[in-house]
Formats: sequence, structure tokens, C-alpha cells
Amino acid sequence: MKIKDIVNRDLVTLTNCEHEPIHIPGKIQPHGFLIGITSEGKIDFCTANISWYVSVNHTEALGKKITDVFGANAEKQIFEYINKDENQDVFPLEIDLLGKFFQISIHKSFDIYVLEAEFQFAGKEKLADVYTQTIQFVTQMNNTTSLKDLCALVAEGTRKITGYDRVMIYRFDEQYNGEVYAENCREDLETFLGLHYPHTDIPAQARELYMRNQLRLIVDVDYMPVPIYTIDDQENKTLDLSLSILRSSSPIHVEYLKNIGVGATLTISLIHNERLWGLIACHHYSSKNISPEMRLAAKLQGQFITSQIDIRQSNDENVNAQQTVLALEQLSGMQFPLLQESIQTIVDAPQLLSICNATGVSVVAKGKIYKNGLVPTDEQIENLIIQFDDKISDKLFTTNKLSDHFNGIGKCSSFAGIIYHPLGNSDYIIWYRPETISEINWAGNPEKAIIKDSTGLHPRNSFEIWKQIIKNQSSLWKQYEINGAVQYAHTLHNQLMMITLSEEEEKYRSQSEILKETNSELENLNWISTHDLQEPLRKIQLFISKMLTEPHVVEMDSIFNSLLRVSKSADRMRTLLDDILKFSRIKYTRENLEKIDLNQTINTVLTEMEETISEYNAIIEYERLPEVHAVNFLMQQLFSNIMQNSLKFASPKRTPHIKITASKEPELVTHSHKIYCHWICFSDNGIGFEQQYAQTIFKVFGRLHNQEEYKGSGVGLALCKKIMQTVGGTIYATGKPGEGTDIKIYFPCDPLDTLL
Repeated sequence: MKIKDIVNRDLVTLTNCEHEPIHIPGKIQPHGFLIGITSEGKIDFCTANISWYVSVNHTEALGKKITDVFGANAEKQIFEYINKDENQDVFPLEIDLLGKFFQISIHKSFDIYVLEAEFQFAGKEKLADVYTQTIQFVTQMNNTTSLKDLCALVAEGTRKITGYDRVMIYRFDEQYNGEVYAENCREDLETFLGLHYPHTDIPAQARELYMRNQLRLIVDVDYMPVPIYTIDDQENKTLDLSLSILRSSSPIHVEYLKNIGVGATLTISLIHNERLWGLIACHHYSSKNISPEMRLAAKLQGQFITSQIDIRQSNDENVNAQQTVLALEQLSGMQFPLLQESIQTIVDAPQLLSICNATGVSVVAKGKIYKNGLVPTDEQIENLIIQFDDKISDKLFTTNKLSDHFNGIGKCSSFAGIIYHPLGNSDYIIWYRPETISEINWAGNPEKAIIKDSTGLHPRNSFEIWKQIIKNQSSLWKQYEINGAVQYAHTLHNQLMMITLSEEEEKYRSQSEILKETNSELENLNWISTHDLQEPLRKIQLFISKMLTEPHVVEMDSIFNSLLRVSKSADRMRTLLDDILKFSRIKYTRENLEKIDLNQTINTVLTEMEETISEYNAIIEYERLPEVHAVNFLMQQLFSNIMQNSLKFASPKRTPHIKITASKEPELVTHSHKIYCHWICFSDNGIGFEQQYAQTIFKVFGRLHNQEEYKGSGVGLALCKKIMQTVGGTIYATGKPGEGTDIKIYFPCDPLDTLL
């Protein structure tokens, strides 16, 4: 029978070190021996150090049955243990082998049962002691609320149970870089708390083994590896030691431990959501081994952490999450007018930032950008949306480092992190977080994890603090913050849809009113053309006919009076035609609106009306007037018509007095169901009118008095109404018979919002 060792002698290079076959080293640590048996009980693998523990060497054991080497009773105990359904991973088999007592851990590697034997520990800790310590720990654990506090408690409890010099809770990030999240160590040792370690310190294949085997021991880093031998009956014969306790470590890892001065280690995997969340790493600065009971107790500590991760993280985030929920409820419960200008009111609400703890937010709606807080410029926002439309389309997108996803953007202190949510119809909402410059303390330069020299590969030997400055990224968005943002984005989408529908409804309603008024105007024009214009024409025709048919009868005085009457009739016709022309030229368009100072307008009008004002000996008072969006010549005509109307209907009992006041306070006008931001009031002390005629006086050719009593075409106030409709405003009159009239004109907050 030919025997060979299965030591893996493949060279590890810089190109394959991340694929080092550490699960099949073909060697073990010497604090125990290993045999591999078939299901028939034949010893197919055996370590060279078996003779250190029992009076048999590996050459004598290989190829023989368990019964032939250790006796029938030992074989019976071993297979009874193997055939048990439970507790194999918890309690090792205690057995007498050739007069010596061992504790044997057994697992199956493909078709081989791997038996790892260690001397039974003298004075071993009893399970009752472990139970007592565990109960005490659970009691203390219930007094902690945060995950960090729990990990600190586990580090302290594990060190008390195991006696290691240093116990660290090591937490991985998304890239498997590690951080010492909690620590408990001897007072004379330098702390590692808060230090970061690159992912290369624990390569991928090592992390995979930690997932499969949750407890790993190195008793003495200065150990001499013991080779495993087998019967040479097939090519490339080996033994998978992934689940082994005695498995020999990678020489690179052993050298790494020596470089940091560690003499022995115990490592316990922390697995959460089927991912390696972290490790409990126990370091001792001399050789150290612990009993299976102690290993079990330490393993339980790890399970306490993993069972509490979700709960403790939820507790850590609960307060902030409640604030997010409260902000979401408050904002969703607010009632906003179904107007375009309400979007800025929404954006200005502090709850919109609180929903996801952002420092800025922008809403793009109907081609306009609304902003609040620390936000990019309009140009940067437009550039963001263009790039998102090209790459992200209509999907939610979140990042705390925008520069990783888009070239040329994100390297700005005001928006390193964003939550981007399209709302449809080319509308968007984007939350922003600024750059958070952070400093990470690495235990050595992470770029120099593996070093190559003339003798081969070596782990880094420098662990001096190496500081890394992180830029161009914000703090991470929590899931509850993202959920809150998504939830409100849907609410905002519905609000924008309702605004659009409301504006469409208002548009059609306004158009209907305009059409109705236009038809009424046409009827009045038709009536005036058949009545008011025909009356002076009949008089002219009558006078001319009389003069032509009876020239010798008509006296000169009569001819003069007739011609005077003809002139007056013609003048009235001209006035009517001029007013009709003015009225027809005012269109329902606001394309030429501009910001004008009404103080200049009133001064111009008063100058033009100077003679008329003097004729009536009128008193005109006015206060400071606002700037509005309007058409200058129309405002002059508006002011002139209103003041001429006041003078025309002045009371003969008192001196005409016109007072002009103004306000910038927003006001809801009930008859138009709109909010206006500026109003100007012309108050006179004239004859006034009955309030029931408040609408009639603004109708074209609408008159409350006959032509003989008060001359005029009846177009003046109708022109005023049409002018205010043109600039998106409205006009209203309040009269008191015998006391006077107030005519109030209202200007919109944003004239562009009132375009039809």
C-alpha cells in the first residue's frame, strides 16, 4: 500500500492570492489529530501527529478499520454519534481512545467523515457555569437599546468568558472593508476601536469559509503545520477542511497575525440576512486554547448579536423614523389651493425637507423650478434632469455620491447626495444633501495590503494610523428616508394633477365667461348701431333735408341752430365710434406685460387731465402705488377713465374729492374666486349708485342715467373691465347713493399664471 501526503504546495502569486485554496491546505494545527473514515469505518486520511496522542502512527492506521485501531467499542460510539440527528455541532463526542480521553468533533466532507480529536480539557468549565454566564448576559442585554451598546456588551462578555486579551466586534461595510465597531481589551493595550481595515485583510475565500464555519481557532501562531496523509489510490486526492476546527491557516494570514504581535485567535462569524455582517475577533498575545464549552459560550455571544441586529438598528433609527412619519403626515394633511403658486408654498414647507432629512429640495413643474434650502443653480438642476432622462429614465434614483454615476456633476459641496423621483409629464422632485467630508483612520495603508519581495508574498507589516479624507459624498440615505420621499412624491404627483385639472377647468370657465361677455358686447354693438348712431343720423338728415327743401323759408338763426345741432350729433357719433374702436382693439392677451411703476402712471394721467381737474376744481389725493405687471398705455387709459367717471358723476353739492389708496396684502375676491396680491382703490364723493347695479355699470354701453342728464357713450367703465381682464386682474365697484363710489382694481400675484 502506497501512502502520500495531500499538502497543497501551489504557489500563491499577486494574481491569484485572492483565490488561494485555503479550504484544502492538506495540513492541520498540532493541538489535535485528524482522521478521515469512510462510511464503512475504514481510515482513509490520517495526520502525521497521531502518534503524539495515541500509540499508533499514521502508516499503521491508514487503510485499517476503526475497530482494528481503536477497538469495537470506540467504533460503536463513533457511529452512534454520527447517526444522531442533533447536537453534533454543539457537544463533541467524549471518548476513551486507547486509554486516553479525548473530545472529538465530527463533520462530513463529501463521502468522508472527518474526526478531529483533542485531549479532554482538565478542569473544564461545566455547562451550568456557561448557562449562568449566559443568563447574566441576557439580563444585561435587555438593558441596552442601541446596536453599538449591545456590541460593546458582547465584547465585554466574550472577554470575561474566554479570557482573551482583546475582543473586538468587527463590522463590514458594503465592500467588506472592516471597522472595529466595539472593543474590550486589557488596560495596558492600545485600543483599536474605530480603526478601519481594507477588504484585502480578509479576502473573499476567507469570508466564504467564515460563512460555512462560524468558529475558527488558531491556538499558537508559531505552530508547525502537520501534514495529512492518505492512501495513494487516485490522482489529485484531497480533503475539504472547510468545516474543520484544526485546519491549518494560510501562511499569509499567519504572518499577518505575527506582524501585529498576536499569539492566538478565536474568530466567530456574525451572519445576518445570509451575508457576513461582521466577526467577533478575539486576540491573545501568547498561545491560548479554550474548551468546547467555552467555544460554545463564545459562539452564543455572536448569535445574540445577529439575532438583535434588526431590532437594535430599528431602535437606533426609530426616533428619526418617527420624525419622518410625522413630517409626512403633516405635509400630506395640509390643504393647498389648487393653484400653480401653491407649489412654492409646498416647497417652502419645512416638513418637505424633514421627510428625508435633506438640506435642500427642488420641484420642477410645468417647466418652472421651485427651490428651498441648499440646492444647485437652475442651470445645474436642468443639467441633472437631462442626464437623468438619458440614463435613468422614469425610475427612482438615490445615491450619496453622485460623481460616481455621472461625469461632470456631483463634485459640488451643495449636492453630493440626491433622491431623484420623476413625477410624470416632465415634472420632478429632487432632494439634496451636501458633501460631508469625513476622515477614516485605517490600520495601515489599505493600498499596501500584500507585499511582494524576493522571497514571495507577504502581508503588510505596517499598522500605523493612515488617515484617508473622503470627499464628494454625503451621508447615506436611510431606507425609511427613501420610503418617505417615495410616498410623498406620489402625493405631490396627485396634487400637480389636481392643479392641472383645476387650471383647465378655470380656463374653460373663463373662456366661457369671455365668450358670454363678447356675445353681450356684440348685442350691444348691434343695438348701438341701430339706435344710438341712427338717432343723430336722423337728426342730421332731418335738418339737412329741411334746409334743402325750404331754403327761402328758413331763417338764418334757425339755420345756425340747426347746423349747431348737426355738429353736436356728428360729435356724438364720433365719440361713439372712437369708444367702439378703443373697445374692439383691447384683446384678451398678455404677451406684452411688463413691470411698470404705477406712480409714474398716475403722474402722467394727472398732467394730461390738469385742465379737466381745474374745471371741476377737484381735489386729488394718492399714496405710494405699487409696481405691477401690466401694459403702460392701458394703465394710463384705465386711470383716466376711472377719474373722468368720478368727475362726470360728481355731486353738485360738494367739491369733487378723489382719494387713491393701495395695498400689497393678498386678498381673496369672492366674485372671481381668486387671490390677488395688489389692489388700488379710487374713492370719490360723487352721487354714488345703488349696489344692485354694481355689475351693470361695467357692461358696454351700460348707463344708469339718460343721455340728457349725464353725457357719455357708456363705454368707459366697460373699457376699464376689459383692461383689467387683459392684465389678469379684475375690477369691482361699491356705491352708496348720495355719498360716493369706490372702484377697486386687483392685480394678480403672478400674471403669467393667469394666461388663458
